[in-house]
Amino acid sequence: MAKYVYPAIFTQEETGFSVWFPDLEGCYTCGDDLNDAIVMAEDVLAYVLYDYEREGKEIPKPSARNMLQLESEQDFVNDIACDTIEYAKLHNNKAVKKTLTIPEWLNEEAMALGVNFSQVLQEALLSKINAGR
Repeated sequence: MAKYVYPAIFTQEETGFSVWFPDLEGCYTCGDDLNDAIVMAEDVLAYVLYDYEREGKEIPKPSARNMLQLESEQDFVNDIACDTIEYAKLHNNKAVKKTLTIPEWLNEEAMALGVNFSQVLQEALLSKINAGR
């Protein structure tokens, strides 16, 4: 999971804007106004790229903005950024049970202190993930 930036083509419609990402199949959305279209574009971009990551699909390189063909004078290109880790945190946070093994003495000491094993494991995993970036 990572941070990405892709060019999106915005087209002003009679009511709002349509948005599509030429580098990503099926990645399009719309918005009632420009601000709404940008928010919706960030969301659909994160959704599609998160899906690519989960399925192990190759993530295409973003096109250079100046290489994109615009179909009308109503069209313009805007870069859209997203973070699939943040997307996953918001949309995929159901609890998953894990079994682990620790030495008996460590278990007894932690139990005596009232340690919340799930919390400690989550904190340690987040620390490890952040250190790996």
